[in-house]
Amino acid sequence: MAEEQDTVHYEGAEGGWGSLRGITEIAWREKPTPAVLNTLRRQNKVKGFMCVSCAWTKPANAHPLEFCENGAKATLWELTSRRCTPEVLAAHTVSELKTWKDYDLEQLGRITHPMRYDRATDTYVPCEWEEAFAAIGRELKAIDPGAAVFYSSGRASLETSYLYALFARLYGHNNLPDSSNMCHETTSVALKKLIGSPVGTCVLSDFHLCDAIFFFGQNTGSNSPRLLHPLQEAVKRGVKIVTFNPIREKGLEVFKNPQGPVEMLTPKKTPISTLYLQVKAGGDIAAITGLTKHVLAAEERKWAEEKLHVLDVDFIEQHTQGFAAMKAHVEGTGWEEIEEESGLARADIEEAGQIYVEAKRSIAMYGMGLTQHVHGFENLAALTNLWLMKGNMGRDGTGISPVRGHSNVQGQRTVGISEKPELVPLDRIAEQYGFEPPREEGMNTVKACEKIVSGDVKAFIGLGGNFVRAIPEREKMEAAWQNLRLTVQIATKLNRSHLINGEVAFLLPCLGRSEEDLQETGAQAVTMEDSLSCIHGSLGKNTPASEHLKSEVAIVAGMAKATLPPNPKVRWDEWTGDYAKIRDLIEETYPEQFHDFNARVFTPGGFYRGNSARERVWKTESGKAEFTVPKTMTSIGFEPADWRYRLVTLRSNDQFNTTIYGYSDRLRGIEGTRDVVLMNPEDIAAAGLENGQVVALVSDAGDGVHRQVDGLTITPFLLPRGCIGAYYPEMNPLIPLWYHDEESKTPAAKGVPVRIKA
Repeated sequence: MAEEQDTVHYEGAEGGWGSLRGITEIAWREKPTPAVLNTLRRQNKVKGFMCVSCAWTKPANAHPLEFCENGAKATLWELTSRRCTPEVLAAHTVSELKTWKDYDLEQLGRITHPMRYDRATDTYVPCEWEEAFAAIGRELKAIDPGAAVFYSSGRASLETSYLYALFARLYGHNNLPDSSNMCHETTSVALKKLIGSPVGTCVLSDFHLCDAIFFFGQNTGSNSPRLLHPLQEAVKRGVKIVTFNPIREKGLEVFKNPQGPVEMLTPKKTPISTLYLQVKAGGDIAAITGLTKHVLAAEERKWAEEKLHVLDVDFIEQHTQGFAAMKAHVEGTGWEEIEEESGLARADIEEAGQIYVEAKRSIAMYGMGLTQHVHGFENLAALTNLWLMKGNMGRDGTGISPVRGHSNVQGQRTVGISEKPELVPLDRIAEQYGFEPPREEGMNTVKACEKIVSGDVKAFIGLGGNFVRAIPEREKMEAAWQNLRLTVQIATKLNRSHLINGEVAFLLPCLGRSEEDLQETGAQAVTMEDSLSCIHGSLGKNTPASEHLKSEVAIVAGMAKATLPPNPKVRWDEWTGDYAKIRDLIEETYPEQFHDFNARVFTPGGFYRGNSARERVWKTESGKAEFTVPKTMTSIGFEPADWRYRLVTLRSNDQFNTTIYGYSDRLRGIEGTRDVVLMNPEDIAAAGLENGQVVALVSDAGDGVHRQVDGLTITPFLLPRGCIGAYYPEMNPLIPLWYHDEESKTPAAKGVPVRIKA
């Protein structure tokens, strides 16, 4: 492994003065409205404004400033003083805007008016809201409902999401892909099958009680820095944190709390990970198998020497099935194979395994480094095996905790955004609204893309997000996209997806979450669910960026009214006027999870909607938690070959998903550019390349399709041999649409087969 001084890197800690500088730089560029300081003060607090960045939970006892660098950037971005007016859009053709970078598009500012794409002039022109709704309704009524796709990003509130799903089913389809299809769908599929719950099992108090935390494939500092507060507190009380990640993630190495005066004014900082192992991309199954092998050996020794158990044998007997087969498989797997596939030394895996053995209560946390693989399901199955062995499920201080991205991506699924009808109480909805909901499975993201390419999809409505930029196979998808009859994009700022239009196209600007949402009965609150299954209320108070904006609820209701026949049980105007009535509907549909919904909206710390697996009630086919035997020792979907690299797509410190705030990836030491390919110095030398050389990455998927991204600068970085890194979404053109997790269809963006073209 190369030494750090030979690579780009960041000398400082995550947090500290670097975070304050990052926030200041964004503030200088966005020139936010004066409301920003009061908004930041209220951010993530009771009766305040819930951050639109990551989905990490909001504690009942908030810090004085309950936001991180990323959360502050998201708020500054929303409260920019820049305005994307009709005059601004009239000055640029859509063809011209397609040549702009993502950052420059969003720097045009907040969209102020509903807009219609005019093909004759190749520009967006303003239109009236009723004109837009009428045209959308007319187009939707003219096609088979099954040919329409209703996509949602993970920011829309529970209230909006519930009505959006209801609109889709009243219209006649379950084509409700959302952003989780591209990131944590593997979680939903795997955990549902293995423990009967599609989400993580932890609550915040578990982090105050655990003895060890294991991280797999999650870049906390870049993607969810607020999580570093409980991690720092855990370390200070003696919790050991073990990290498996191909990337040296600064936030999981060392943290300097920006709200700690002693830390800010002295060299003091908190080391986070007790042990940090740079597993090969796709090597997690092997690494976890090694951990499991060590635990089984420790059990054998402990019983032979002391007649005591390391395993929770009572839990295994009472609550699980399949242990014997899993045990036989692991014991029959040799250390040589484990080391080869993981890229780790046996001694290092065993050191990590011993931490797990000695911990009475352990939490497993993971991100897309486990889910975005061809065998991502097997990653989570192996992790579940390890956690079940010691009964680290359904006890205080234990559990599995996926780290979600978008602020309400988990909640949208909770209230009906799902292409899988078996996950939605359709019988109850049928009775509630007096209609027969469609029962056939809808389209997820990959299926929707396939059907757009084949021409079977005629209409696409995007509730937020940047779908065309976020999906794989960019060139093919953008070409096919323009054959759609109708495209509708609901947004706050301009992005790439708004420039790839169907024959009839509308751009509908909505309120931001920090802005006051005034309806017939007054100011409205909305709700969202965090990654620990707690529901939080959010109340915007800022003056909207334009008097012409509508709330997401009002936009969904407006489209639905223009599309659907009258139904006395469906009262769009009444619901738009009072969001509390929408929460009553959610409670009626999901009474077990949302009882007394309106009374609990502003519960400090949110109210917990429950989790059966946490109660050791296993809603699986067998009625027990499932041990499984992995089908493979690598989650990569291709064979090794000379000069074939494993590309890991990354997000920088200066972005949130496809939103680019700037060109400073401070935590990796990369400034002023995103056009880089990160590579181990030894791999650079072996390939005959040089630091600073400009190269192209070429797909090596073996399907005969040429995919290439040019203009990338070779940059030395601490990565395992054979693994390279580059930024998302710029690398999406290299990912075949068919290259996804076998079970969940999540695009396999953390292990893409590529070659380097000099």
